[in-house]
Amino acid sequence: MALLINAYSTLAAPPAPDFLKAPPAYRDRSDAELVPHLQGFVGYVLGTVAEGMDARTFAVIRHLQRVQSHYSFEVEDGAFEALASWAQAANAVCFLPDGSVRDPDGQVLVSQGEPAVDADSALPYPADARERKARSEAELQALGANVPAHLPPVLGAGEVRMRTPEETMRRMLALTAVAVRAESLGSDPLSTQEIALKLGPGVAALTPAERAFIDTEKPDEETWANHGWRYESAALLQWALGLTEALPPPTAICDAGEIALTAIEHADEAHIAAARLRPVAELLDALDAVYRRHWLVRQARLDEKSPPADLHPSIVYERHYALNWLLRFDEQEWDEVGTPT
Repeated sequence: MALLINAYSTLAAPPAPDFLKAPPAYRDRSDAELVPHLQGFVGYVLGTVAEGMDARTFAVIRHLQRVQSHYSFEVEDGAFEALASWAQAANAVCFLPDGSVRDPDGQVLVSQGEPAVDADSALPYPADARERKARSEAELQALGANVPAHLPPVLGAGEVRMRTPEETMRRMLALTAVAVRAESLGSDPLSTQEIALKLGPGVAALTPAERAFIDTEKPDEETWANHGWRYESAALLQWALGLTEALPPPTAICDAGEIALTAIEHADEAHIAAARLRPVAELLDALDAVYRRHWLVRQARLDEKSPPADLHPSIVYERHYALNWLLRFDEQEWDEVGTPT
């Protein structure tokens, strides 16, 4: 007897389910209906929550938000072991006709009550993401800082949907433009036109919120300060673009003058067209490292303690924000990027 399976893989190029007798139905993010379908699926999962979100259900939701490949197929008796192996390799969860969401081994992650959730069920994560998590945890332990083991891995290389080098360069220039404007407000305010003379493509790439800030004669102090910290996110993107060699620990404020000078030197269409990003693995290493450090910073605030390992909260936040934008966290545009931990 065949069982209908809907499988949801976070990989852009998962292995083919070659254990099937008939070709599966398949769609990816080029299908305009996939994202609305996934949003509806998230709503279904939320509807199974009776009393408050638990970590397992939240992880299922995060998985669905990252899905890039959706398969629908029937599995014959005797092929479930092959299905499990494929689902693990494809980093996929499966939805069954009984209304349950299951991990690659068939254990229940989410249900409407029946069948019961399996205590040992676990979300799949790509092998490189799990290895990255282990390295980050070891690095923090060496610094005397420990993070909970339950914090999940970040993206694997096969899950990444990254911004283009050109888009990243323009974003870096825009961040530098607002940071320069914020810095100038403390002494000799620079106008939008004056900043555009040095960072024209950056001014052209401002978001609505950034444009409002840069055009406001006297912004409120919080907005002023927030945009001043954009030197740190610009510094992160300069590193991601290979314009600086090393990414130092997030413990000391960057050299704003150097960041501005580097941006000005690259603020033309020739440099923008020639932009290149670092290898994905390096960017993901940085994301995993800052994600766990951001958790430490936020926990220290809740505990009313100083962050461990001399972490600077604002630097950690700006780096996490910039990397989440670069690696398309929830497909959010710059003004709406989230940094959950």
